[in-house]
Amino acid sequence: MSSKQMGEAATEAEAMLEAVIGRVPEWTGRAASYRSVTGGITNATFRVAFADGPDLYFIKVPGKGTEKFIDRRIAHEAAKNAGQTGLGPRVFHFFDDTGVEVSEFVDGYRSCNNVDFQNPVVRALAVDCYQRFHAGPLLGQTKTVFDMIDEHIGQVAELASPVPDDAVWLLRQYALARAALEASGLDLTSCFNDPIAMNFMLSATAENMLLVDYEYASNNDRCYDLGVWFGEMFFSERVENELIERYFGRVASHIFARVQLHKALADIKWGYWSLVQMKQSTLDFDYAKYGAWKFLRARSIMHDWRWPNWLASV
Repeated sequence: MSSKQMGEAATEAEAMLEAVIGRVPEWTGRAASYRSVTGGITNATFRVAFADGPDLYFIKVPGKGTEKFIDRRIAHEAAKNAGQTGLGPRVFHFFDDTGVEVSEFVDGYRSCNNVDFQNPVVRALAVDCYQRFHAGPLLGQTKTVFDMIDEHIGQVAELASPVPDDAVWLLRQYALARAALEASGLDLTSCFNDPIAMNFMLSATAENMLLVDYEYASNNDRCYDLGVWFGEMFFSERVENELIERYFGRVASHIFARVQLHKALADIKWGYWSLVQMKQSTLDFDYAKYGAWKFLRARSIMHDWRWPNWLASV
């Protein structure tokens, strides 16, 4: 995609981007160009360059309506924490009134895809990233998967978005899983919560990994972070056990059960998220299809003959 110069904005997101570029004090008077960065399903993202220097910047313009489920101040807090420890890109500016964030455009790294995670070396790097982020300070917001699902259920009702025919059954299973997990106690840490493959950046030598895009970060149960990642990558049970052992140092039946419950709840969360986005997002993305396969996978876990055992084991 070709670059644009200041004053050439053709969309609302590009106009907001140009306004942000004009607000950064150290960029005053410099000739800036920008181009869209593709791949995101929530926001408009851009790479910004300057004619008088080699530095590149990444600017995220919040998608329409995303303030309904994203607290940009918490996302900034998480991104800043990660950047200060080398786990994520450095963050330079944040505009509280718009939620726009300016960070380092990472050079020498590439976005991962699901195939990358078939490599055990890449999987190990990701587990290590999770351990580092979970070991960091708690964030200013606790938002468990239960909070996320309840929030989206309310938004779906408000937007009158169509729900699956078996929504009552799905939410009954959600209630059973929630009761089991809350009875056992939640293990809250700072969590990433958004493990699509492109949010993992792999170095050219495949020796280092960064996490990017912290807008869904919150304090949550660490097994949710693992469960939503396992589901996103379609790992086999053999691989899941390998990763649980790397993270916890052992594989135990109650840990595996917790991860399975959270994996199913993650699909309910993202399925309902898709129903919200269907009604409000202006991005060119098939949210109906995305939500449909999330609900399908949630059903596949909840229909597993071991589901009652997992509910009892956590």
